[in-house]
Amino acid sequence: MTHTSSSAVSEISLSPTPSEPLLRKATSADVGGLAKTLAYAFFDDPIYGWLIPSERRRLASLRRFFEIQLRVVGLASGSVWTTGDLAGAAISTPPGKWRLPISETLSNGRGFAQVFGVGLPRALVYLLRMEGRHVPGPHHYIATVGVGPASQGQGLGGKLLKPTLDRCDTEQLPAYIEATSERNAALYERLGFESTGEMRLRGSPPLRLMLRPPAPATPVR
Repeated sequence: MTHTSSSAVSEISLSPTPSEPLLRKATSADVGGLAKTLAYAFFDDPIYGWLIPSERRRLASLRRFFEIQLRVVGLASGSVWTTGDLAGAAISTPPGKWRLPISETLSNGRGFAQVFGVGLPRALVYLLRMEGRHVPGPHHYIATVGVGPASQGQGLGGKLLKPTLDRCDTEQLPAYIEATSERNAALYERLGFESTGEMRLRGSPPLRLMLRPPAPATPVR
């Protein structure tokens, strides 16, 4: 099995064409801007609408949620791919790094309370149920991929996922993702993901669990 380190992946040439943006890895300086982009991207999402029913406070709550996810999941345990103008982001973790440590959960408890308000108990049950349904075995986990409204419909979501999916193929490992809407699921299917089931909780919209097997390894000649 060939392993490509994170540092090697960051050096992959991702030169843009006139219709293809330059991708780069995000840094801590990008967290605020990317959290805003993702908040707008998921404002009308069925799952996040169910978790944060109040439209009045949803945008601010989502910004706070994605600030936590970008720092604690993406930057601390994995990687965050974005563009120069922060039009979107793909947050992923390598094998064995997808589960949020209990210490991080506790240290961000106040932040989660600000995100979900009185709905915090239901949100925690939901997140625990997601963990219980998480695919076993070594894999790359794509926690979030989102594109701001102004850049949607241009194929940017797939481009943001490409470095991670390429790494999956190199390492011959699957990629796992949860689709929060039919539109997202359709995109993931076009990228080779297959449905492994659905999750619901107390009348929630369906969360589609999806796995992408690696592309067949090319024989060395």
